[in-house]
Amino acid sequence: MYEEQTFDVIMARLLSRVPNDVDKREGSIIHDALAPAAIELAQAYRELDINRNLSYADTATDEYLERRTAEFGVTREPATKARRKGEFFDSQGTPLDIPIGSRFSLSDLNYVAVKRLALGQYEMECETLGVVGNQHFGVLLPIEYINGLARAELTDVIVPGEDEESDESLRIRYFETINSQPFGGNIDEYKAEIRKIPGVGGVKVFPVWQGGGTVKCTIIASDFGPPTSELVDEVQTFIDPVQNSGQGLGLAPIGHRVTIRGVTAVNVDIATNLTLSGVTTGQVEAEIAQVIGDYLMTLRKAWSSMQPGEGIIVRISQVEARILGVNGVVDVSGTKLNDIEANLQLAPEEVPRAGVITLGT
Repeated sequence: MYEEQTFDVIMARLLSRVPNDVDKREGSIIHDALAPAAIELAQAYRELDINRNLSYADTATDEYLERRTAEFGVTREPATKARRKGEFFDSQGTPLDIPIGSRFSLSDLNYVAVKRLALGQYEMECETLGVVGNQHFGVLLPIEYINGLARAELTDVIVPGEDEESDESLRIRYFETINSQPFGGNIDEYKAEIRKIPGVGGVKVFPVWQGGGTVKCTIIASDFGPPTSELVDEVQTFIDPVQNSGQGLGLAPIGHRVTIRGVTAVNVDIATNLTLSGVTTGQVEAEIAQVIGDYLMTLRKAWSSMQPGEGIIVRISQVEARILGVNGVVDVSGTKLNDIEANLQLAPEEVPRAGVITLGT
């Protein structure tokens, strides 16, 4: 279409309209007069092609994709702040309470105490949006003096922070929305509404799992690991508060007793024998660990799109293929997953996590 309208194509078409008894060679008066117009037309066709792609959801990007999806009520999910656990102690190592609103720094980030969890334990919210708030652990430095405080540490991720939703994720949600029929507490509605909750990366819905009116929703965190108990409790309260289950006080319809669970991580220990060329085991082990971690992450990301009764399969062939892609690895043999030379089948509510990697030669 438009992409075929190059300068040469347009110039040839223009010159074909000029009588043959006129000199049309490059450098001639008619050729030089038509060339600028052909350049402008070629540019116009290119811009038409770009604008055409920006008008369809499968090829639009950035604000043009947002404007397209917004027509169906699907908006880009904004970046969120990480919520972490902070632990505070006095000079004797005894847990110490601090004032709500106290601010601390770690690396280039600041965290503020927003909620008391227990004696000396607080929920800390990162002041910076995005996944960066999930990444650092260790000693917190108080920005302002706190009487009696001797040591402060940033530990667990309670609710992972998320970056602004990518174009590809928004595009997938858009097509899922227009191709599904969320209504009245059906599976599609549970998926759509739970997925909107900050910190949730995906969900599987198990209808009538303990008889009529019962629903189980198993979630995975936005970092595609098991959610914390705090996040599970938040989702439970939003969907169907435990103390008033089935009363319709949450999002779930009256009569639906909903149970929220988190996925369980299963360590995958991998042992394999390598044939190497020009490198040592120590030189490739870090990259092998990385490619295996990437493969398992791919499986975790795909978990929520599987059928409720379907479980992830960690395949030896895929593990070996990724190891073979590492420079210096010539061959792989005898690969075992959790001490068994066979694919690893996980239960529907389990996801794989890298365990011990043993490399032989």
